[in-house]
Amino acid sequence: MHMVRSVQKSRFPLSRRAAILGLGAAVLMGTPVFAQETIKVGLVAALSGQSAKSGEAITRGLEVAIDEINAAGGVLGKKIELVRRDDESNPAKGVVAARELVQKEKVAAFFGGIDTPVSLAIVPFANQAKVPFIGVWAAGTAITRNGAPENYVFRVSAVDELVDEAMIDYGVKTYKTAKPGLMLINNPWGESNEKGLKAAAAAKGLAVAGAEKFDNADVDMVPQLTRLKEAGADTIFLVANVQPAAQVVKSLDRMGWAVPVVSHWGPAGGRFTELGGPSAEKVHMVQTYSFSGNLSKKGQVVLAALKTKYPQITTLADVTPAVGIANAYDGMHLLALAIAKAGTTDGPALRKAFYEIGTYEGLIKTYSKPFSPDNQDALGKADYMFTHFKGAEIVPVN
Repeated sequence: MHMVRSVQKSRFPLSRRAAILGLGAAVLMGTPVFAQETIKVGLVAALSGQSAKSGEAITRGLEVAIDEINAAGGVLGKKIELVRRDDESNPAKGVVAARELVQKEKVAAFFGGIDTPVSLAIVPFANQAKVPFIGVWAAGTAITRNGAPENYVFRVSAVDELVDEAMIDYGVKTYKTAKPGLMLINNPWGESNEKGLKAAAAAKGLAVAGAEKFDNADVDMVPQLTRLKEAGADTIFLVANVQPAAQVVKSLDRMGWAVPVVSHWGPAGGRFTELGGPSAEKVHMVQTYSFSGNLSKKGQVVLAALKTKYPQITTLADVTPAVGIANAYDGMHLLALAIAKAGTTDGPALRKAFYEIGTYEGLIKTYSKPFSPDNQDALGKADYMFTHFKGAEIVPVN
């Protein structure tokens, strides 16, 4: 018996043995031993694959905001720490990643990435776990409008239903659209926009020429586009991320059909001009922010911080896609305000605090009471702009 004790004693220095004994005593007394030194926030996003640039942009926006928050003393006397997980644009992997962040990493809240199907899969878990889930890219209407009696999903991003109205309005104003043709990715995001675009067209008294679907791996969209052309479509309304959107543009080129294309913001998430060829620059797409053009003072500060933190940023093309950066930057600051207002990272208290945020001068706009139980989207139709690629840079139209 004496030998066993001696071995144990030699394995643990006195200070460590004392710490272990103290830990045991504290556990028996039911008191917490170590307060968490940081407040962890999570990110579930595409960090690899075709949409990896979107995950990189979101990461940069969050990190620059976190640097600012921490430099000002953090929140509740603690520094913010970012913990990331790659969802690989896969809904099942996204849910596993969200569970790991909440249950293992104990994040106070977590952010979502570019893919609507992934975000829709995570929503029920976030509401069940009572942990705020902040969308900063995926635009599926049902992500925030999910019907939960206690909704823990907030968003600083576009909303399909509103984007669809803005796209139809833009088509009518810019191209005198009379018969829209829809080209939609064959997933829940495409379904969300099919519903919204048809409703927006009907509200304008427009007859839709047709709604064609395609999959991520498709390389030839000529059959679908031919049907729309024969049905009299005078403008194509495109909803897809980078790879399939590029194939739509290339298929139009093969047909020799110079029809205007108005797009949701999916092409912004990657190497669209590289994959789609020269005609990719003709596609006009929705964005919530651009670092090109006349920047506000806040924009100048954030751009300077990005260049300092990420030396690989040398031109404005290197901060494309700006929407990921801007949405995430504003979203992180709004979360910090909610945590400060709640005085805790407890989920239900934090959810309530989102509704109590007053005014925040953000990168995209000045927010005033950005969230309410009836509207958990901080951005509306008036906050969108139309842009296009110019080389690798995304610039405002005109």
